[in-house]
Amino acid sequence: MSPSIIKAIWRYRGFILGSVKREFEARYRNSLLGAAWTILQPLAMITVYTVVFSELMRTRLPGMGSPYAYSTFLCAGLLTWGLFSEILQRGQSVFIENGNIIKKLNFPRICLPAITVLNALINFCIAFAIFLAFLLVTRNFPGWIALYAVPILIVQVAFAIGLSVIAGVLNVFFRDVGQFVGILLQFWFWFTPIVYSTATLPQSARTLIRMNPMTPLAQAYQGIFLYKQTPIWRDIWPVALLAVALCGLGLFLFRRHAGDMVDEL
Repeated sequence: MSPSIIKAIWRYRGFILGSVKREFEARYRNSLLGAAWTILQPLAMITVYTVVFSELMRTRLPGMGSPYAYSTFLCAGLLTWGLFSEILQRGQSVFIENGNIIKKLNFPRICLPAITVLNALINFCIAFAIFLAFLLVTRNFPGWIALYAVPILIVQVAFAIGLSVIAGVLNVFFRDVGQFVGILLQFWFWFTPIVYSTATLPQSARTLIRMNPMTPLAQAYQGIFLYKQTPIWRDIWPVALLAVALCGLGLFLFRRHAGDMVDEL
């Protein structure tokens, strides 16, 4: 990220944080339980996975006999996929959805993706905190190894930001992009080892799955929180380089077409 972009975001930090706060409050404004739903929803999800799938899918994880193994495996991948999916889905439509604001107000347009990412991170942090509490209660917390999730998360967020900015700019000029992203995410989810382990797949399928850049990230989370293993960094570095390249391409497209987007909107 260039110094000018960082400076613009910092200068308009009040606008960004205020927008994040307003969106969070608006989501639960007419709800009886209000923000409590941010805790109840992930708690209910973890409970269902534990109760329903603990015995049914335990045999699908070789070498794991814990009744909480599959729910840990699934939540580690599913919660982090949710963050990636939310950033990409909301990012591809952020300029279109805020077309009126872009036309009426004078502010750095890069603030809009920043608002989207912060909102997604808040939702993720709440849900992931519930997941960590679940690991503590069931005595399956991996200890200090959990800190390895931080660099993996940074790579994943950068990867999602790069894709979302590219999709967001292109979607202003080619509205089919938004539809394509929705379909892509559906296939991408099942192409990523989140609900299944690659150990249960034939070798030919494993080779194909490894071509997915989300595969090493999902496996890194599962390795940390289920198997208590450090990530395989040689598999993470290519994704990190790809994330940097996508962020660079997204920034290039944004700068080149920022002025043209106003006319299209």
